[in-house]
Amino acid sequence: MAGTLYLVPTPIGNLGDLSQRAADTLAGADFIAAEDTRVTVKLLNHLGIKKPMVAYHRHNFETAGEAVVQRLLAGEDCALVTDAGMPAVSDPGEELVARCARLDIPVCALPGPCALVAALAVSGQPAGRFTFEGFLPMNKKNRKARLDALRGEERTMIFYEAPHKLRDTLRDLAEVFGPERPVSLCRELSKLHEEVRRTTLGEAGRYYQDNEPRGEFALVIRGAEPREEGEATLEDGLILVERLRGEGLSLRDGVRQAARELGLSRNQLYDLAVGK
Repeated sequence: MAGTLYLVPTPIGNLGDLSQRAADTLAGADFIAAEDTRVTVKLLNHLGIKKPMVAYHRHNFETAGEAVVQRLLAGEDCALVTDAGMPAVSDPGEELVARCARLDIPVCALPGPCALVAALAVSGQPAGRFTFEGFLPMNKKNRKARLDALRGEERTMIFYEAPHKLRDTLRDLAEVFGPERPVSLCRELSKLHEEVRRTTLGEAGRYYQDNEPRGEFALVIRGAEPREEGEATLEDGLILVERLRGEGLSLRDGVRQAARELGLSRNQLYDLAVGK
């Protein structure tokens, strides 16, 4: 009989957030698969737990994942942890869970610390409907394509970002969503220097040009205003541009005419058309 893969959320900053059930699961597992064993051993030492560990992270998830699966099939129980937060969310644990699902290996997720949920709850932005986007792609072309796809997103959007990339990300977000779009920058959640800055993308960009970003950020961005029935979208504009180009107009002239006819931003439509 196969063992069970336990997804154990770990504190995102405050050790007091680890539940008793999580501690008991770590103590009861046959072994622990950790994103960074050096980080996890500090948590285990805090709990007074000694347990065999294996490294499982984005650089070795193929080979390490297969090794974990084989041990699970042999009947061992495994606790999967990341350095902070919920395993398998914006994390290679997603692939391990998928493997277990294909092989009918039991998977049990424990509730617990999760930065995206904490950020959404404290943001002051609409929380009824939201989309989690995690970290944006590093590749400029892929990043642009991801953001272009979100231009008309009406749900609240949650992004993660590292401090050294925050300025560039705020600039890219303001270019796509506009500098007046409300955003809540949630920094160092549950830690000593926790901060929530509720502002706009434009103001946030200006603030962090003069102030060094520190700590890990969760950005909670309000969605687009609901579109009026019959109101044209940039996607409608792209379709019209392609039709006009088929009639012999240049890209620039096609964009100019389509933007005028549909009441769209010529610059935004041109950037989107060029990206396609």
